[in-house]
Amino acid sequence: MNKFFKNVLFYLLIIMVIIWMFDLYGEKNSKPADISYTSFMQHVQQDEIKQVTIVDNVISGKLKDGKEFSTVAPNDSKLVEKLEAKKVDIKAELPPQPPWWMSILSSILPMLIIVGLWFMLMNQGGAGGGKVMNFGKSRARRYDEEKLKITFKDVAGAEEAKQELEEVVEFLKHPQKYNDLGAKIPKGVLLYGPPGTGKTLLAKAVAGEAGVPFFSISGSDFVEMFVGVGASRVRDLFDQAKKSAPCIVFIDEIDAVGRQRGAGLGGGHDEREQTLNQLLVEMDGFSANEGIIMIAATNRPDILDPALLRPGRFDRQIVVDRPDIKGRTEILKVHVKGKPMGPDVNLDVIAQRTPGFTGADLSNLVNEAALLTARKDKKAINMSEMEEAAERVIMGPERKSRVISDKEKRLTAYHEGGHTIVGMLLEHTDPVHKVTIIPRGRAGGYTLSLPKEDKYYATRSEMLDELKVLLGGRVAEALVLKEISSGASNDLQRATQLARQMICEYGMSENIGPVTFGHRQDQVFLGRDIARDKDYSEEVAAEIDKEVRSFMEDAYAATEKLLSDNIDKLHVIAKALMEKETLEEEEINQLVKYGHILTAEEKLQLVQQSVVDEETAAAPVAEADAKAEAPAAEAGVSEAAANADEEAPKE
Repeated sequence: MNKFFKNVLFYLLIIMVIIWMFDLYGEKNSKPADISYTSFMQHVQQDEIKQVTIVDNVISGKLKDGKEFSTVAPNDSKLVEKLEAKKVDIKAELPPQPPWWMSILSSILPMLIIVGLWFMLMNQGGAGGGKVMNFGKSRARRYDEEKLKITFKDVAGAEEAKQELEEVVEFLKHPQKYNDLGAKIPKGVLLYGPPGTGKTLLAKAVAGEAGVPFFSISGSDFVEMFVGVGASRVRDLFDQAKKSAPCIVFIDEIDAVGRQRGAGLGGGHDEREQTLNQLLVEMDGFSANEGIIMIAATNRPDILDPALLRPGRFDRQIVVDRPDIKGRTEILKVHVKGKPMGPDVNLDVIAQRTPGFTGADLSNLVNEAALLTARKDKKAINMSEMEEAAERVIMGPERKSRVISDKEKRLTAYHEGGHTIVGMLLEHTDPVHKVTIIPRGRAGGYTLSLPKEDKYYATRSEMLDELKVLLGGRVAEALVLKEISSGASNDLQRATQLARQMICEYGMSENIGPVTFGHRQDQVFLGRDIARDKDYSEEVAAEIDKEVRSFMEDAYAATEKLLSDNIDKLHVIAKALMEKETLEEEEINQLVKYGHILTAEEKLQLVQQSVVDEETAAAPVAEADAKAEAPAAEAGVSEAAANADEEAPKE
């Protein structure tokens, strides 16, 4: 119908334009020359008019010489008498009437345009699933089995979540096995975790594996500016789902509609709460919805309404956390499929160097590596591009075009050298992987420390050493340059925050004790700072500030002593940075241990010397083992002879 009216309006418009052009062209060619009424009367007086045609107040005619004319006459009652006196042929006509079909068209066309516009608005405009009169219709998109190509094989790094969801898929495929045991399928599954961990991808995999209709909708699609639209869309969504049961309904970012009720500053009942109430009723109300499984995803489970999270609505709450090193390796294997990879690429090393990365971060890393490879006109992605891409994701792109003075270069070298030396010499720190003074992102230089394995807890000793590493740059500036700069602002901010967390959150202060301060309420519509309750007195606040200062001063003094005792190593690192700009882990270890970067010959000599040392150390051990084995062998021979004597027959 919509297409029909579009075509009708289009062709009518074309016809009208053609007719108008023909009329305009005809009038232009047949229109006689215009003359003034005074000139017309002069022609009459001079007896030059042959004939005239009068239509209303328009007079047209011919002169005796054959020329045509036209003029507009005023109200002159004696005009006809003057023309008759000159024996002019007078002809009077009625005004021209348009053809009958033009009259009909002019009557019907406005009505057709209005009707056509009305149908276009109903089918194209506005909200509510794209229809003005369908505000309350659900905007959920239905995907059938043949449209979904993602399966659990495409999901890596979330094995526990996959296992939980595979059970839901198994129930949909083989429900009898569970019904025989009296088991009931979970009505709802809530996936929550940090952004980029693959919650939506898991839901797509469920849809691809289940083989049942899959309805997908965003939490923000429910609420519009019109009152009652959200609740109506929820009802329509479940009506569609009931007709297609068994099926899966997926609501992405459910916190947009499922926030805790009554938590706003204004209070009262709003449209979002009405939508949530209807969702609660549909999920587990008086009338059961059999065969409909709800899956929802959110980054903020803490702000969801408790009624939404109770068993019977969301029976299972699955954490989709950042992957560990094994999970990162599996995710990288998924993302490098179909890409030409060089023989030197080691995904285990990349996974080890990217702690805390989510699946989205790793996907971005592989894509950045591919872009870098294309930029260099290479045919395969090598390890160097993968490492460069990891640094781009962490710190941002290099700014090699930035001009740095020798003074700033020296300051940056000693600043980063301070971080490096402290990180190398302390016991409870992560190994220094790389240090550079090339600006990257917003940083003038950086020291990259990476853990040997994934960590889920941090000890007090590790945090105290981390404070010293953060202060290493500022201390190095003060020791060597006798001047401090603004380059340590971020280090000081992070160190102060860490010290305050140790005291207020982790209870690691010996003077204050194992107490936490500043209870977080997590109000839905309040900012992070407003939402933190100050549940301690001003005296305790002053004591906390004093303890934070004490932590910082102790760490500063310990760092200053450490760098003063190893000032020669600091000079070596800074000098190497000013020359090479970037130092890798092996080069840093050589500089700290030997005072310079080893040449190929020196490395070969060290390898040979280590082999000799191992052989020398192994010789006494082998000799001792031989001496220990000799008596044992003799004892074994004696024991065998004795046994032979005992077994000999007696005469």
